[in-house]
Amino acid sequence: MGQWTLDDIPWDRFDRSELDPGIVRIVKAASLVEYNGGAYAHHLCRIFHDDSDFQRAARRWGEEEIQHGRALARWAALADPSYDFAAAYDRFQTGYRIDFDTDASRRGSRSGEMIARCMVEVGTSSYYSALRDSVREPVLKEICRNIAADEIRHYKLFYKTLTRCLERDRIGLWQRLRIALGRIAEAEDDELAYAYYAANETAGAYDRRRCTGAYARRALALYRRHHVRQMVAMVFKAVGLAPHGRLARAAARLAWRALRSRTARLARVAAEVLADFSRRVGASGSRARENRASARVYLGVRAARRRTGRQLPRPACGERAG
Repeated sequence: MGQWTLDDIPWDRFDRSELDPGIVRIVKAASLVEYNGGAYAHHLCRIFHDDSDFQRAARRWGEEEIQHGRALARWAALADPSYDFAAAYDRFQTGYRIDFDTDASRRGSRSGEMIARCMVEVGTSSYYSALRDSVREPVLKEICRNIAADEIRHYKLFYKTLTRCLERDRIGLWQRLRIALGRIAEAEDDELAYAYYAANETAGAYDRRRCTGAYARRALALYRRHHVRQMVAMVFKAVGLAPHGRLARAAARLAWRALRSRTARLARVAAEVLADFSRRVGASGSRARENRASARVYLGVRAARRRTGRQLPRPACGERAG
């Protein structure tokens, strides 16, 4: 297991006044994805079937991922007592399936598998760091601090294994880049979107585009420039490029601009949907005007923050500006 347990979390410091409903929803989704880590560990043990040392490390990694899921689920139940983690996880497993019972890596080699695992740890370490830095609720902040530290250790485990595997596989820079970028692109697949659906919705059909947008709109708004710089440095290191060189700095600037652009676009779509909803439900004149005005304020806050890069007050329409 890792450096902490559920008993180390100060559950008695939970502060309901600091809850953000949007954060609660994405934490519920994260609890399902993290808890599923045991299945990935089984897959890694199959791939490294003749490496008992790595198998032991992979099993420890899987146990820590499961602990992450349990911690997030327990917090989510405090935030929303109606959250049924067991039922949500059953829905997630029923709707999202990957064949882990195979000896072959989808990446073509053990080195490729380790590059892909490094990319996952890049994403999770940065995500929990961003969540830790953004939330005010003290228990969630502590959980995220612990998880982020774990994910950095996991990245180091997979990177160390990658350097060993490369002595045999000797895959080149372009192939390493292709694998890394391919795994990053898979962040848009069904796993997070379906987890968001399974954790937050018990009725209605799964709509991948809607669930992807709902999750990304809240999660991407958490990131700040330094989180993106760290992500890019870790990606560059895993593919064999200088993590703090001129190219890495340029890539970090481009990645930051792209992230801000997408965050603003998702916020704009959400505000437009809110304004449209107020019209379609036939709200009374004053309420409809209030909702549309709130949507315009939301858009204005996002635009101002995009220009200045500064944290601005929470808008009137309900969801935190960032």
